[in-house]
Amino acid sequence: MTYESRVRRILVVDPAGGDAPAIAEALRDEGYELLSVACHTEALSLLRTSRLDAMLAVLAGDDAGLQFCRQLRAQPGHFMAPLLAVTGHPEPAFWQSAFGAGCDDVMRTPLQPVMLRARLRNLLERADYARELERVRANLARYVSPRLRQLLQARQPGDGLPAPCEQDVCILFSDIRGFTSLSRTISAEVLFRTVSRHLGFQVESVYAHGGYVDKFGGDGIMAVFDGEDMVVNACACALDIMETNHELQANSSELAIPLGVGIHTGPVVAGNIGSGVHLDYTVIGQTVNLAARLCGYARPMDVVVSEAVRKALGQRADMACVEPRDAQIRGISGTVTLYRLEGPERAMASG
Repeated sequence: MTYESRVRRILVVDPAGGDAPAIAEALRDEGYELLSVACHTEALSLLRTSRLDAMLAVLAGDDAGLQFCRQLRAQPGHFMAPLLAVTGHPEPAFWQSAFGAGCDDVMRTPLQPVMLRARLRNLLERADYARELERVRANLARYVSPRLRQLLQARQPGDGLPAPCEQDVCILFSDIRGFTSLSRTISAEVLFRTVSRHLGFQVESVYAHGGYVDKFGGDGIMAVFDGEDMVVNACACALDIMETNHELQANSSELAIPLGVGIHTGPVVAGNIGSGVHLDYTVIGQTVNLAARLCGYARPMDVVVSEAVRKALGQRADMACVEPRDAQIRGISGTVTLYRLEGPERAMASG
């Protein structure tokens, strides 16, 4: 049953008990389920154990009532539930205090049933709209990288799109070796589940090492690392991805998928690409192209890095760039020196 079609549960808190009957009579034919209590403690207990759609609090006009409203508003899971204060207090200053305590609306007694029904209905509709926006936002957030969300949230209305800018980054590309052949040997369901599992742990590793996923490339990812330790972070991420992949292969033949990874560092241009209908915030340039090419040169379960990455790593005890070889890479003039990145064991042995 959808949220809109189910019976709404309304909590009515009236310590003195004088207004609860009038509230119940006014809402009698609205199809709500009313839960009336006189004790603040009981009301808070209900909120901790039950799903409530709105709260009506009868306030005597003292600080205790305002504090109770703050407690209602602070309850987990009910931050979007409307809170309507009912009071006989004549001073506008107290009504203002009620809004400051978290109330969404204030009504004075004696209550007018038509007004109570209309205001409660309006508050519930607004809450429905807010929940729908939150649901859509949460779903969209799964398709938009945290870095892009930060950029968009930092923009003020009227700022327009951020201008393209040049910056130094480290780019990591991953790819499943033999993906086309693999897709012919297993069912589409198993293939999709397996690829999704692999991409999932790669994404987790990227964010754990301070990078962000720029895009998925079908059976691989393009990740961007920036900042002072971007090269070290990217290389550590690649080694972690390989280690996790080894563990998956040891535990399940279904997940025995060899990966290749390429890493390069250098300048890129970051900005929006596309039109007003559909935009993609990404990085482009020769650095990106070379990182993608290096990934293509990686043998199964190898991480291939460039000379620029080797120089940036320097002499480290936990990483080593071994087996240098020159390659003629399409789109790059001259030869390019490639290295295979090894983890701590090989690094210590080579040191």
